[in-house]
Amino acid sequence: MVDEFVDVLIVGAGLSGIGAACHLKRLCPQRSVAILESRRSLGGTWDLYRYPGIRSDSDMYTLGYSFRPWTSEKSIADGSAILQYLRDTARENGIDHKIRYGHRVRRAAWSSTDAQWRVEVERDGGEVTQLRSAFLLMCGGYYDYAQGHMPAFEGRERFQGRIVHPQQWDDDVAYAGKRVVVIGSGATAVTLVPELAKRAAHVTMLQRSPTYMISRPSVDKIATWLLRRAPLALAHGVARWKNLLLGMYIFRLCRHQPQRVKAGMIKLVQQQLTPGYDVLTHFTPRYNPWEQRLCLVPDGDLFQAIRDERVSVVTDRIKRFTETGVLLESGVELPADLIVSATGLKMTVLSGIELDVDGRRIEPAQLVNYKGIMFGGVPNFASVFGYTNASWTLKADLASTFVCRLLNHMQRTGARQCVPRADDPAMEVEPWVDFSSGYFQRALDRLPKQGSKKPWKLNQNYLADLITLRYAAVEDGVMRFSA
Repeated sequence: MVDEFVDVLIVGAGLSGIGAACHLKRLCPQRSVAILESRRSLGGTWDLYRYPGIRSDSDMYTLGYSFRPWTSEKSIADGSAILQYLRDTARENGIDHKIRYGHRVRRAAWSSTDAQWRVEVERDGGEVTQLRSAFLLMCGGYYDYAQGHMPAFEGRERFQGRIVHPQQWDDDVAYAGKRVVVIGSGATAVTLVPELAKRAAHVTMLQRSPTYMISRPSVDKIATWLLRRAPLALAHGVARWKNLLLGMYIFRLCRHQPQRVKAGMIKLVQQQLTPGYDVLTHFTPRYNPWEQRLCLVPDGDLFQAIRDERVSVVTDRIKRFTETGVLLESGVELPADLIVSATGLKMTVLSGIELDVDGRRIEPAQLVNYKGIMFGGVPNFASVFGYTNASWTLKADLASTFVCRLLNHMQRTGARQCVPRADDPAMEVEPWVDFSSGYFQRALDRLPKQGSKKPWKLNQNYLADLITLRYAAVEDGVMRFSA
């Protein structure tokens, strides 16, 4: 049964979905919009994760929205502050009334005859219904909310304590006064470890290999100075561009002079630890900077906890779990009352939705991206996917405004359908991203591809995308419009 029709159907009420709805309200006020959210609250990542110390891993002047300045003192913000920012943004823009909670999209089928999507939705309680939409905008993020990545550790059933993945953390996880082993060295582990160390008897960060870590103040003094002396919009804009350009400069430096940057980063880490600390073993990665995301250490809290001997770092491989801890391949056993498996994410592609275009099943791995937003051969469909080398919202903002430009162009010209067409037989396809992080590598065979030339090549550059998505003509000879 088809319940109703909406012009734009957004899937996901997290950072991307709320931002997209705000852009649509401002730039396409004549379009009806609905947001489907499978969970019972908005916020996405920032509502899902409840582990101690949850925070942003990039500054809020770029992770926050371009249209709503971040005014809190901390630029590296706590998860609760970010969630409140999202709630306030939704409420102030009237977006909270457009969200339908407990609505999980299972299948979406496009009909060129009707120029619309028929979307199958499962509500809480198991009831299945349908919606019709002229445009489908995917804002559900890129990882599985149901569970994180948990390796099959040998002997885990023998361990007498508790094993928890940060994605399933809840208030009954007891760690005060306990010996805690955190497996992992990525952003989640680097956030958790110093926070757990405040109350635990001792915390050991057990890593298979080191990660690049860079310390940064949680309060941006330049931005704070600007916010006190300049109009809010101006101060926020300057702080945003300052951090954006600085991030781009560091990324470019990492790619062009990796050994120089590597030496500099390791030296900075050494300066924050006690003399003689084995930085070569525990803080010297085997890969070049920015082949994976850098781990942010706000105010050097992890290094302080190591200096205070509340935290130990062990670099080794796990042989098996024992009744009382973790046995390493070196023969050392780490005693533990609680094991936290900060072992990464499980990626999901297009929120796990089954796609169909005119009766033809669409496999995500066969798709080729268009401008990092749409896909060849899939009409009236866009997916928001942020940068791997910068704040997610920078790309999300650009993607949403591009969709608005596209919709307005279609309204002016009377088109009901837009679809990118890859007609160049000489174009080669390449992996979606050049990124070696484990969660990407585990999902590589399921991810869409990118082309070897524009507009099919995925940019990881905000300035290039700014020109392409905000200012370049939407009629580029590749995007085809029809009534």
